[in-house]
Parts: sequence; C-alpha cells; structure tokens
Amino acid sequence: MTLIAEPRTAPALRWGILGAGNIAGSFTDALHAETASRAVAVGSRNPERGARWAAQHGVETVHDSYEALVGDPQVDVVYVATPHSEHREHALLAIAAGKHVLVEKAFTRNVAEAREVLDAAQAAGVFVMEAMWTRFLPHVQALHQVIDSGEIGEVVALFADHGQAFPLDPSSRLFAPELAGGALLDLGVYPVSFAHDLLGVPRSVTAVGQLTSTGVDGQIGMVLDYGERTQATLSTTLWARTPTTAAITGTDGAITVEGAFYAPSSFSVHRRDGRVWTFERPTPRGLQFEAAEVARRIAEGATESPRMTWQQTLDVLATMDAVREQIGVRYPGE
Repeated sequence: MTLIAEPRTAPALRWGILGAGNIAGSFTDALHAETASRAVAVGSRNPERGARWAAQHGVETVHDSYEALVGDPQVDVVYVATPHSEHREHALLAIAAGKHVLVEKAFTRNVAEAREVLDAAQAAGVFVMEAMWTRFLPHVQALHQVIDSGEIGEVVALFADHGQAFPLDPSSRLFAPELAGGALLDLGVYPVSFAHDLLGVPRSVTAVGQLTSTGVDGQIGMVLDYGERTQATLSTTLWARTPTTAAITGTDGAITVEGAFYAPSSFSVHRRDGRVWTFERPTPRGLQFEAAEVARRIAEGATESPRMTWQQTLDVLATMDAVREQIGVRYPGE
C-alpha cells in the first residue's frame, strides 16, 4: 500500500499566521515539530494576545494588524485562522498582497464567497487551499486505495458523525450568527467533506435540524443521495459528544474507521468472505500533512491541490448551503 511522503521531506516555507487562536496554535506546533517550515510571523488585532501567543508557539515577529502581516516580505504563505465570517475578507487581503493562502475550514460562509476568493486567486496566480486536514492524512489515503481496489465491492452506504458537547454561551463564536457559528460549518463540514471525498458530489441533499436559542444550527441530520443504491448518512451536533466514527459499507465488505475519523486514525476491513484486516499507522499531530501539501504544490508552481481542489471546495460549500437552506439558517449579511 502506497504511503504518504513524510512531511519533513517537503520544501521549507515561511508562514504568516493570521489570527492567534487555538487552531492556529495547533497548526504552528505541528509545523515546527514535523516539517522543515517555520511560522515566522503572527498577526493579531490584540497586541498583548498576539505577543502571548507568539511566545507560546515560538514565533518571532508579532504584527498588530492583519494588513501588516500579509505585507511582511519575510512571509511566503498566509494561514487564515479567524472565524468563518472573516475568511473571505482575510483571504482576499492576503491574495491582494500577493501571498499564497491556506484558509481554515469551512473555507467561507457560502459558495458565493468562495467563488469570489478563488476568482481573486486565479487572477493573482497564487496558491489557495481549504485547510481540510483530513484529506491529507495517511489513513484517508489508505481508504481510497482500499475502495478503489474493489476490496469491499460497490459502495452502498457511508456513515459519519461529528458531535461535541458545548454549553450554551451566546458570546462564543460557535453560537454567534454574526460569526457564522453553528454545528455545520465547524463540525459538520468534516462528515460532509468526507462523503464528498469518497463518493463525490451527491445527486440530492435532504436535511433536518434544530436551532439553538441564538439562531444557529445546534444539530443536523443529513442524507446525501448518490443515485440508484448509494447514500451517505451524516450527523453533527453541538449538544453531545458523539463517537465521531465513520463506516463505509459495500457489496463485498465493510470498513470501520475509529473515532475521531477526521483525525489520524486506523480502520478495519471486514470482508464478506470472512477475512479481516486492520490499517494502522501511528501518526502524531496530523496538521503537518496539509502544510506539507501546500509546500510541495507551491514549489511546483501549482495554484491548487489535486486532493482539495477549488472545485471540491465549491462543491462541499454548495452542499452545506443546501443544508442550511432546508433547516432555515442564514447568517447576517448573506
């Protein structure tokens, strides 16, 4: 089975981190521990917070504005790690400065905003990618190889869930409509993107859900229809910690992916003929794989990744737009 190249073998890049939050810290720690690249600068609108974050994660330069960060000549590529509501603006800011960009998932609030960002990237000739780290993990590459080889026959059903328990806090970005909060863009994007990755674009989408008292989606169940006899059943919630597992069932067997399926994981294959085997590749952290992909593609002069293409980002957002329309969630300004 072909394995993903070690992230440490990817070319070195100088990263600028736009937004001094938790996911930016995890990304930077993985970058420094597992790749040849370095985060050389961080931008934060709160200088004190930016300085604390930089000291914690070993970043030398702190900018007190995002404009200063994207204009820093020592920065090759910008990682946008602000709330979903700000992704469009901040990606466009970096592109206008001529920087390559990795935008945290979900890429933007909706497909229209994504098209605007990608049109700007095409005009500028810069690399842009959605930071859907799951697509670059070893076990996901192995899943593709198993399915493509016909090991489990024709895929009939895919199941995936992502739920985390968050107490209601109207001040939290997760519950704030103006920050594009809710379960779908933060958690549900993982099972939706996973289904798109393994099955492609669905023929139709059906969703039911309940909203929080602040008006964002608290819980959603989704069925993605892929034709005559294939469908994906997905769920996401802010109200409970779910198993976060995934399963792919085919006519000749089934695959069970351990939770959390979207992070470095293992899976077991159970064939109808009785043969059972397990894929395991212990992997620390995980965010280094997407960083290495960015470095390799930029080095070769590409503007997008074949594992997370611009069209795939648009397709995932189109599905999530359809889900939100069915359950009645609109963000301010849409």
